[in-house]
Amino acid sequence: MAKHEDQYITQISTSTTIKGDVIGDSDVRVAGTIIGSIKITGDLIIEKTGLVEGEIKVNNATVAGTIKGNIECIEKLTLESSSKFMGNIKIKQLIIENGAVFQGGCEMPSSEIEL
Repeated sequence: MAKHEDQYITQISTSTTIKGDVIGDSDVRVAGTIIGSIKITGDLIIEKTGLVEGEIKVNNATVAGTIKGNIECIEKLTLESSSKFMGNIKIKQLIIENGAVFQGGCEMPSSEIEL
């Protein structure tokens, strides 16, 4: 995940639940729960304790936790071995580690995905 000096990371801790949409330009790290959509121009990290229930549109995503909903990534999605993903994926590059759970469909369009 590339960082720029002027870019911030929004962190959702394990004891936090957000009900609503997350929209922004920064990277987001989720250890807690988000019930709602995420639309960011940055990158998304969902830690093992993280849960997202909703639609996701991001640049890149690395998932160790749980997603219940669809995801669109401009570049790359990595489902780590501890991840559980229930939904559809629209992605340029997909990495699924051994042990990851994925239930849904995957579309890899030839043209660029726009946020």
